[in-house]
Amino acid sequence: MTLMEQDLEQGLEQDLERDLERDLERAPVPARPRACVGRRPHPRPTGQDRYTISEVAEHTGLTAHTLRWYERIGLMPHVDRTHTGQRRFTNRDLDWLDLVGKLRLTGMPVADMVRYAELVREGKHTYAEREELLTAHRANVRERIAELESTLDVLDFKINIYAAGRGLPEGT
Repeated sequence: MTLMEQDLEQGLEQDLERDLERDLERAPVPARPRACVGRRPHPRPTGQDRYTISEVAEHTGLTAHTLRWYERIGLMPHVDRTHTGQRRFTNRDLDWLDLVGKLRLTGMPVADMVRYAELVREGKHTYAEREELLTAHRANVRERIAELESTLDVLDFKINIYAAGRGLPEGT
């Protein structure tokens, strides 16, 4: 690919990204959940946000190996590179990694996260499928929360017994 073709391709990608951002800004969006509002601020302002893989690893707590793996399996959107091939991440990439981290915490399978990333890259026409995927996963998360709450009840019961100094037969 010639330098001119690379510039043209990069310009088209930037135009598409700008169009998507503009569409998202105009779309009615529900209020952001508390977890989204309280995330860490970006280390650099937009426009000056070119991070090396080691800087991103330090900021996110992920290893460089994990970041490369995310890119290789399609979990990371296109990561820019310098003319020498070194990855350069943006604030938008940090936001994406924050979302991926939250999905990991909920136990979403990697295959589902990759599918979600593919749908995001495909554009607005995949909103319904994205919603389906996230809705199904939310149901799984709620089931796990219910199981954990039940387990917490058992722990609270046991703690209260021991705190009150009561003894039960051994093994209970």
